[in-house]
Amino acid sequence: MAEKKGIIAAGGIVGIISVLLVYFGNPVNMGFCIACFIRDTAGAMGLHRALVVQYIRPEIIGLVLGAFVISLKNKEFKATGGSSPFTRFILGIAVMIGALMFLGCPLRMVLRIAGGDLNAIVGLVGFVVGIFVGVLFLNKGFNLKRSYKMSRMEGYLFPALNVGLLFMLLAGASFLFFSEEGPGSMHAPIWIALIAGLIVGALAQRTRLCMVGGMRDLIMFKDSYLLSGFLAIVVFAFIGNLIFGYFNLGFVDQPIAHTDGLWNFLGMVLVGWASVLLGGCPLRQLILAGEGNTDSAITVMGMLVGAALAHNFGLASSGEGATFNGQIAVGICLSVIFVVSIVNSELVGKDKSKEMLKETNN
Repeated sequence: MAEKKGIIAAGGIVGIISVLLVYFGNPVNMGFCIACFIRDTAGAMGLHRALVVQYIRPEIIGLVLGAFVISLKNKEFKATGGSSPFTRFILGIAVMIGALMFLGCPLRMVLRIAGGDLNAIVGLVGFVVGIFVGVLFLNKGFNLKRSYKMSRMEGYLFPALNVGLLFMLLAGASFLFFSEEGPGSMHAPIWIALIAGLIVGALAQRTRLCMVGGMRDLIMFKDSYLLSGFLAIVVFAFIGNLIFGYFNLGFVDQPIAHTDGLWNFLGMVLVGWASVLLGGCPLRQLILAGEGNTDSAITVMGMLVGAALAHNFGLASSGEGATFNGQIAVGICLSVIFVVSIVNSELVGKDKSKEMLKETNN
């Protein structure tokens, strides 16, 4: 799987699975969306009360458990943590606020492109700009300090939490909230969604699939390995959308999307920049958490809280466009990550920073 053909095959499978999830009930252009699914899960747990986005998404559970099982099998499971945990928590909140401004994570962004949503291309430009800014700080020596080896129990806790969520979902726990209309009410059957998540989680763990890492590596090292996986997702999802009749080219009348170009752009600038500082996109954070990385688990918890904040305080966009509160929040988050970038830069040399990134990818 280390060869490029492996990640291209994995990307193709993810693209096909994403379209099939739509066929089985997920919203159009949302076969997989890490930010949207974490938001729905936060709603199901009562962390926010937006009635149309409440459902524990089995795909998220599958991603974590798929990565967990494969990492154990291949002796790659390592319980680590302690790398600026609260900073990572705040950055996780920022990623979610940016993603809910745009209405999608990097994975959904490419799926929206594959479905003909031209607003997602505007988001892609912003995403690339955000990654470029993040890379500038990496070249200035940005890092969040080293992580440390922890007891295996620490690494087991996040996968165990997801097992608990699965049991609650299967049991239909009365204290959970489930949407009766809107995107949260649209979902594939539990077992289909869970199996899809397990497959994608296993593939992402083996190939290190990461949109942010792909763009970062292309800019810093001229390495297209990771990026080729996401290009494969676009191609295969595009073909699948054509086959099932989901393709709709244009800016308007796109499912769960808005046409405010400036805030699509700035939302994804925020996602790209913050994700570079974190070392990976939301998908990658879930996979790392499944491998025992508690720093990534804390980042995911930050995203969960970010989703709650976004809907409790009117920060999330809708099909009508960006809210004023959301615009203020994105501005604040961009200011915060600028400060984080400055404070944590110039601590190691440029060459040392690149060496650390290469070690992380391996």
